[in-house]
Amino acid sequence: MTYAVEFSIAAVEDLERLFDFALQRELDSETGDLDIPERAIQAVKDGMSLLRSSPFACRKVGTNPFIRELVIPFGNTGYVALFEIVDGRTVIIGAVRHQREDDYH
Repeated sequence: MTYAVEFSIAAVEDLERLFDFALQRELDSETGDLDIPERAIQAVKDGMSLLRSSPFACRKVGTNPFIRELVIPFGNTGYVALFEIVDGRTVIIGAVRHQREDDYH
């Protein structure tokens, strides 16, 4: 079974915010690597490939078995994507955050 993975508007905005943050961090660094922001977003997108085949392999959030989180490693930390398994064909990404952030925005 293959699931379609869709991004909510909020999740797209999160990816833009995360990209902007990583870009600014690299611009402010004396040894900044301007490839890092693009690689970070690509790591998030690559991580989503697991959801196409095995969304139930990810950890549950709360009591609803269809709301889950995907941990996406990147560098020394990474990202966390909150998603919902809507039906037998569709997964919707609701939010994405950096692992060091307190909560989803």
